Parts: sequence; C-alpha cells; structure tokens
Amino acid sequence: MHSRTDIQEQKLSYQQSLANQLVTAVIILNQDLAIVYVNPSAEALLNKSLYRLYNTTTEAIFANTSINNSRLQQLLTTGQEFTDSDIVVALNENHHFTAEVTASSVEFERSPHVLLEFKQIDQQKQISLEVFQHQQWLAARDLIKGLAHEIKNPLGGLRGAAQLLGMEVSNEQQEYTNMIIEQADRLTNLVDRLLGPNQLPQMQSQNIHGILEKVCQLVSYSNGQKFHLLRDYDPSLPAIECDQEKLQQAVLNIVNNAIQAIDEVHDITLKTRIASNITIHGKRIKLAVKISIIDNGPGIPSKIQDTLFYPMVSGRSNGTGLGLSISQTLINQHQGKLSCSSRPGHTEFTILLPLKQQPLNQSPLSQESTL
Repeated sequence: MHSRTDIQEQKLSYQQSLANQLVTAVIILNQDLAIVYVNPSAEALLNKSLYRLYNTTTEAIFANTSINNSRLQQLLTTGQEFTDSDIVVALNENHHFTAEVTASSVEFERSPHVLLEFKQIDQQKQISLEVFQHQQWLAARDLIKGLAHEIKNPLGGLRGAAQLLGMEVSNEQQEYTNMIIEQADRLTNLVDRLLGPNQLPQMQSQNIHGILEKVCQLVSYSNGQKFHLLRDYDPSLPAIECDQEKLQQAVLNIVNNAIQAIDEVHDITLKTRIASNITIHGKRIKLAVKISIIDNGPGIPSKIQDTLFYPMVSGRSNGTGLGLSISQTLINQHQGKLSCSSRPGHTEFTILLPLKQQPLNQSPLSQESTL
C-alpha cells in the first residue's frame, strides 16, 4: 500500500514533468504578479531562461498590450479566466511575436497564482493573410478582365469609325480623327497592360543564377551608380523548370521598383536559398527555390502594403502600379508565390518556386549548378 504522502509526491513529480514536456508555453505568476515558473517551451518562446525571468514582472512581456496588472489582479480576486488573441509580445526590437494568451487562476501552496498559456499564431496568421490576399488578387483580376472586355469592344468600334470618317473629311479635320485613333490606341494599350501577360509559360530547365545575372546586367546598364548590387547565391541550387523570359521579367520589375523607390545610393541584394516544408496558396510544398530581393531603402508605406500587388497601386506619384502586378501574375503562372515584408531600412520581396519531386535516389541538393 502506498501512503498518501507517496501519492502526493508522485503527483507533484508528474505535474512538474508534464509541464516541462508541454509544447504550449506556460508561465506562472505569484500574488505579486511576478514570474515564479516558466516551462522550457516558454523559455524558448521568450528567448530567456527561468533564471533570468524569475521574480520579474509581466510588464516587461506585455507592455502596450491588453493584458495589464489590473486585469491579472482581478483574475486573482474573482478567478474568472480570460483569453486574448492577437497579443503582440515585443521583448526587443528584433524579437517579437503574436500569440493567443489564456489566463486562469490556480491554487499553489495554498495561495492563488496566475497560469498564463501562450500559443504562438504568427504562422497561422501569415497563411490566412496570404490566402486572403491571393483570393482578393484573383477577384481583382477577374474584375479587370470583365471591364477590359467591356472597354475594348467600344474602343475598337470607335477607332474604326474614326478611320472611316478620316477618309471623308478634309485634311484640316483629319487632325481630330487622328487624335481619336491615337487616344483609342492608348487606352487599348493601357487595358492590355492591366490584363498582364496571358500566354502560358514555356517551361524549360534553367539555372536560376543565370537568370538573375541577366537581370543584374540589365539594371546596371540602365541605372549607372545609383545603387550597390550585391549577390548572395547558394551555388548548390538545382536547375528549375521555368520560363526564362517571364521569370526574368518578374525579377526585373521588382528590382526596378526598388531602384525607383530610392533617392540616394542604397544596397540591393539578390539572395537565393532552398526552402523546405513551406505553404504556397494553401498547398504544402516539400522543396522550393527561394529568391529574395532585399533593399535598405526607406520602405513601402504601410497603407499600401496589403494591396501592393493590385493593379494601379503605387507608392510613387508618377508610378503606374503595373510592374508588381505583372510580376505577381508571372510568378502565379509558375505555381509560385510572391510576397513582401517592409519596414524602414529593410524591404524584402520573396519569390518561392516549387521544385519538382526528384527520384528517391537523387537529392536535388546534389545536382550540379554552374553560373
């Protein structure tokens, strides 16, 4: 027979062991709302050990959030638990994350304590946001296609009528018919540019670095000393199935967009890596080539970041807003994903292109890749 003391000790041992094995981050606060325990998951999430966190207040973690001392003190008094989502925990400038936090009251050593459970949701939020933005982009494309059809048909009739009329009027009056024809052509070209490329890509095995070097060549010739072009290539990348011209145009549009956004000499970096186990438009991809175009310019205004790839959206007064929209179309034609993150001093466009599944006896990382 086991004594009550033995059972209680075993219970405490299991509780301690299970808390340390939990994937969920757990923090326990005493009556003074000071930290008295964090499990290993919380240590990893906060990037601090229990030794460094012990006896510190929660204000260092929840500064500028809805979780404050008054709410936690009320929890200790009433025992009414609560859950808040989208809590941005910013421990320092380089370490922040979004979490769902549940706070509940627990009894420990005959006194009430606060149990905080963290669930990091950055990845889920990012996937949901990307799916939403992709759906919005597709809806915008369908709307533009419908409008283009309604606009181009009358323009064609207007242009034809102006041509016929030009044959009947005097030379002085032909100036007016020519103007009608020119403006009809201009509007037709604008609609075609809004629609973007509609030809399917001609897929061939290509060295991605050869395509990037061609882009470097083109922008260097046309922009002189306005920027420093840096390369950070992974030479082990395998060849990829793509349309060389379309992919080159997509990257060129992004690089030109970065060049036009800077007023003085800045760095633009082209970086390539392998990405594994990623999600592209809700589909899980085992391996992909990741191309990053990074600049240290002023950044993209926050008000247009969510609609950056929509047609006619531009951060420049003289911009057409078509370059990035066309790049998005071209990357989507490759079953890939184009995304952007930006803050002052760091703007990064990321292109993800899925790699074809390789035979079991051949790893794509082992294939030779030469510039």
